[in-house]
Amino acid sequence: MNFFKSAGAVLLGLVVIFALSHVTDVVLEKSGLMLLPFDSNPLWLKLFVTFYRTFYVFVGGYVTAKVSHANPMRHTIVLASIGTVLGILGAIAMWSEPPHWYPIALIILGWPSAWLGGKLRVKN
Repeated sequence: MNFFKSAGAVLLGLVVIFALSHVTDVVLEKSGLMLLPFDSNPLWLKLFVTFYRTFYVFVGGYVTAKVSHANPMRHTIVLASIGTVLGILGAIAMWSEPPHWYPIALIILGWPSAWLGGKLRVKN
């Protein structure tokens, strides 16, 4: 049963990250602020997207630590590691789409962001 609780905590963190990112993307696209393809957007918007996605990973780490039944930082590290692997796979799959710095930035910023979210929750 503990395995399912642990998996659920990590899965919830992933769902939070994906849901927040998707909803924000849709709002920006529908409002006309974000254009497709992504590279056709101005630099400030690309940086903004990088910021909010990194912040959402922080939130996902916090949520994972909050709902984990034990060892909240271990759960957060698992979330961060899964996110890193998914980020690398995403970068490989979308490498033909510029800008190349964007997925690399998400990979580099993701792990520490999730860790910080978990660490903030553990301190509270």
